Amino acid sequence: MTDLLTRLEAGILLTDGAMGTELYARGFGFDQSLEALNLTHPEVVKAVHRSYLEAGADLIESNTFGANRIRQEEFGLADRAAEMARRGVELALEARAEAGRPQVLVGASIGPLGRYLQPYGPVAVETARQAFAETIAAVAAAGADVLVFETFGDLNELLLAVRVARRLTDLPIIAHMTFDEEERTALGYTPEDVARALQEAGVEVAGANCSVGPAVVVGVIERMRAAAPGLALSALPNAGFPSRVGGRLAYPSSPAYFAGHVEALRRAGAAIIGGCCGTTPHHIAAMRAALVGLSRPQPAVVEVVTETPLPTFPAEAERVPTGLAQALAERFVVTVEMSPPRGYDPNRLLDQARRLQQAGVTAINVADNPRARMRMSAWAAAFLIQSRLGLETILHFPTRGRNLLRVQGDLLAAHALNIRNLFVVMGDPTRIGDFPDAADNYDVTPSGLVELVKGRFNRGVDQAGQPIGQPTHFFVGAAVNFGAEDLAQEIKVLKRKLAAGADFLLSQPIFDPAVVERFHDAWGGPLPVPVIAGLLPLASSRHAEYLHHEVPGISIPETLRERMAVAADPEAEGIAIARDLLAYLHTWAQGVYFMPPFGRYHLVPAILAGLVGEAKPTEAAAV
Repeated sequence: MTDLLTRLEAGILLTDGAMGTELYARGFGFDQSLEALNLTHPEVVKAVHRSYLEAGADLIESNTFGANRIRQEEFGLADRAAEMARRGVELALEARAEAGRPQVLVGASIGPLGRYLQPYGPVAVETARQAFAETIAAVAAAGADVLVFETFGDLNELLLAVRVARRLTDLPIIAHMTFDEEERTALGYTPEDVARALQEAGVEVAGANCSVGPAVVVGVIERMRAAAPGLALSALPNAGFPSRVGGRLAYPSSPAYFAGHVEALRRAGAAIIGGCCGTTPHHIAAMRAALVGLSRPQPAVVEVVTETPLPTFPAEAERVPTGLAQALAERFVVTVEMSPPRGYDPNRLLDQARRLQQAGVTAINVADNPRARMRMSAWAAAFLIQSRLGLETILHFPTRGRNLLRVQGDLLAAHALNIRNLFVVMGDPTRIGDFPDAADNYDVTPSGLVELVKGRFNRGVDQAGQPIGQPTHFFVGAAVNFGAEDLAQEIKVLKRKLAAGADFLLSQPIFDPAVVERFHDAWGGPLPVPVIAGLLPLASSRHAEYLHHEVPGISIPETLRERMAVAADPEAEGIAIARDLLAYLHTWAQGVYFMPPFGRYHLVPAILAGLVGEAKPTEAAAV
C-alpha cells in the first residue's frame, strides 16, 4: 500500500489500456470467456501486457475482469474462475519481469458479477460475497500489488466487494464506477454519491472508467473531487462510443485526441489516468508523451458539495386507493385476463372488454406478450381500456427482457398513463415465442421489482434514491402458485414478495381444493393479503389433459378430467365445472382471476351467473 501512495505523491500514474480490445483484435470473440485465455493461450495474454509495458504504462491490469464464478457460469467454467484469476495475475507478473520493469505495479482487475444483487436482482448478497471472496483471495495469493475494481454500475455491489477485500487483504484499492454521458451511473448514482460513499469506505483511490470518452470523464472527476476533497482519483475513459465497421468493433477516439485530454484530466484532479475499452498501446504511448514534464497538481481549495435532502411527500396511507384496492376491501372482485391485439387496431379488444364490463367485471388483467408472442404494448392496451371504457386495468409487468434502467422508465410511463394497478411477474421466456433469439435477460426479480415500486417509487425516489418529482401511487400484485411442485421454495419466494410490500396476490389456475388446503397448511393459515384466485375454464377433454400433464403447477383431479372426457357438450361441462370452482373460491379468496382459454371471453358471463351474491368471504376466511 505504501508503494502505491508513494507513487501517487510523486506524480501522475499511467495505467494500461483495454485488455478485451487487444484480445478481440487478435481474433478472440466476446462470446467466449476471455479470462479462460489465461489458461489456454497464456502467451497471447502476456503479449498484450508487453505491448502496454513498451508503451510506458506504470500500472498494468491482469486479464481477470470477469474471473468470478457467476460470470463464468455462462461458459460452463464457474469452477475454474479462481484458477483463471490466479493465473491472470501470474501472467502480468511474468510479463513485468521479462520486460525488466520491476517498478511497474500489477493491478488485479475485478469487475461486477454481471447480475444485480437482491432485493432487485437475482443474486443473493451472500452468494455475491462468496464469489468476490474467491476471486480476491486468488489474485491476492498470486501476488497482485493493487486491487482494481472497475466498470461497476451498482454502488451497493461495489461497496460489498470493497468490504470483502478489506476483510481478506491489506492490498490498496482503486475503485471505479461507470457513468453515462449525463454523468450518472446506470442506476442513477451521481459522482458526488459515489465519491462520498467510497471515501467513507476507505478506498485509497476512487474514480470513473468505461462507457464514455475523456470529455465526459473530466466532468465526472471534477465533481468527485469537489464532493470528496483529499480522495485520490482515477480516470480510465473509453475511446469514445464503439460502432461496427466491416463486422468488427471500432472506436473513434484517436491516440492524439486522448493525449489532448491528459492536461484536462490532470487539472480535474486525476492522480491516475489511462484507458478502458477501445484504447490501445498507441493511446497509452501518446498519453505517456503528453505526461512528460507534468506533475500531479497540488490539491486546490474546492467548495464542498453538500447532499441535497430528499423531498418529503404525503405518507402512502394518505393517498387515494385505486378502484381495485377499494373493491378488495368491500366485496368479492372479478377480473379477467385479456391479451392485447396482434396488430394496432384495438376495436375488437375494446368491444370484448365492454361486454365484460357489462357483465360486472371489476378490472381487466392486461397481459404483456403472453407466451412470448408479439402483440401491442400492454401499456397502450391498458390505457385504451381505461380511457375509452372507464374500466380499471391490472397491467402485467414482467421483469424478463427489461434491464433495471428500462424497468424504471416503464414504471414512469405506466403511471403517466394513469395505470395504477400492477401485477409483477417474471414473464414467459422468449425461446418459446415468436422471436426466440430476442434478448431474454433480466436485471430485476419479481420480489425486487415489488421492492423497487413500493419502497422507492411510491416514496418519490428511484432505485438510486434520486427524486422522481412526485411519488407514484401503484397498487402492486404478485404471483402465487398454490400447486407448486417445490412448495418450500414457493413459500420462500412468496415471503420475499410480501416482505417487499406486495398488496395482493394473483394465483395460478385452481382446480383442486386439496391443493389450496395443502398450501395453507404449509403456510400456517390464510395469507396476509387479498388473494385473487385463478380460474381457467376447461374447453375440452384434450385441453384438460394438456393442462394436467404438460403445464407445471397445474393439477386437475381425475374426476374433472373424466367429466370432460364423457361430456356431450364440452363447453357446457367446462362452464359447470367453473361454476363449482367459483363457488369454492368464494368461500376463502377475495376475488377471481378468469383466464378464458383461446380468447373465449363469452364464457365469463355464463360462469358468473353461478356467483352467489357479491358479499365478502366470511370473517374466518377473510384477510
